[in-house]
Amino acid sequence: QVQLVESGGGLVQPGGSLRLSCLASRSIDIDSISIMGWYRQAPGKQRELVASITNFGTTHYVDSVLNRFAISRDNAKNTVYLQMNSLKPEDTAVYYCFAPGVSTSWGQGTQVTVSS
Repeated sequence: QVQLVESGGGLVQPGGSLRLSCLASRSIDIDSISIMGWYRQAPGKQRELVASITNFGTTHYVDSVLNRFAISRDNAKNTVYLQMNSLKPEDTAVYYCFAPGVSTSWGQGTQVTVSS
């Protein structure tokens, strides 16, 4: 069973940046996972896919984060990253890492709060 552990969240002012990390357990190499994604859930809202990346490096972003967020993967470190720039208050949410078809449950996520 693959475990994905998120980290890197925190409190940041509008316009600031954060980099989230998603470390996969040693039971699996992420280069064998065809697609991995970062999701977020804000209070009172449904969880949404923010960004995804395939094992070929193809990326996809939800329109609201396009040109502000960047997803990447470092197979050597078994880690997927989400670089978040120009953060806005509406980016406030718990962020989760998930591998569709591989992950069997959601992790604890990491809280991102954008506020002045």
